[in-house]
Amino acid sequence: MNGNVILWLRISYWTGAVLDLLAGLIMLFPALFALNNQLSGFAPTPAYRYAMGMGAPLMLGWTVLLVWADRKPLERRGILPITLLVIFGLVINEIVAARTGFIPTAALIPTWFLQILLTSLYAFSFWNAGKARAK
Repeated sequence: MNGNVILWLRISYWTGAVLDLLAGLIMLFPALFALNNQLSGFAPTPAYRYAMGMGAPLMLGWTVLLVWADRKPLERRGILPITLLVIFGLVINEIVAARTGFIPTAALIPTWFLQILLTSLYAFSFWNAGKARAK
């Protein structure tokens, strides 16, 4: 049973790490951001570049944090609910971007789908690990 718990934790950590790496790259390269968000003729301003320059290292740092959690998956399972806070913050930011018309809502649907899957995966893995640890 413990092997199954560890497997789900590792799937969670590595799925998040890969997605965070992709998000960090999207933040670093405005052309990728425009492509990912269906923005034609996107011309990033210095303010955009500065904000993304602040956010990208945090996203890439979270990538490393999730890989670090994988080194001791059960002991570091607490990273998962903390990461859910990050995901919820991103969802709020995306809703604001859609409501203001900056990003088309249709462009965010795949992202929201991934976030729902990731939230479910993280919640299951954390709950599963807690249950196994209690035994």
